[in-house]
Amino acid sequence: APAALVRFGTKGGIRAGAAADLVAIAPDAGLVVDPARLHHRNDVSPYAGARLTGVVRSTWLAGTLVTVPAAGGRLLAGGEA
Repeated sequence: APAALVRFGTKGGIRAGAAADLVAIAPDAGLVVDPARLHHRNDVSPYAGARLTGVVRSTWLAGTLVTVPAAGGRLLAGGEA
């Protein structure tokens, strides 16, 4: 319930009227963290070289399938939805 903790009223649930932000994962798939392939501002990670389980396969933002680097969105502050 992370969305509820920061009062994101339309986030964090699958129900009528909720934001259609979803992710499909392969929970048993694994990967080795390669900082060069991360899609964020910093090119370092404390997890570099670590073997992790669970791989994102698809992401939907407001009900639209998105791909990186074309993904968009906006930063939300606590209590904002």
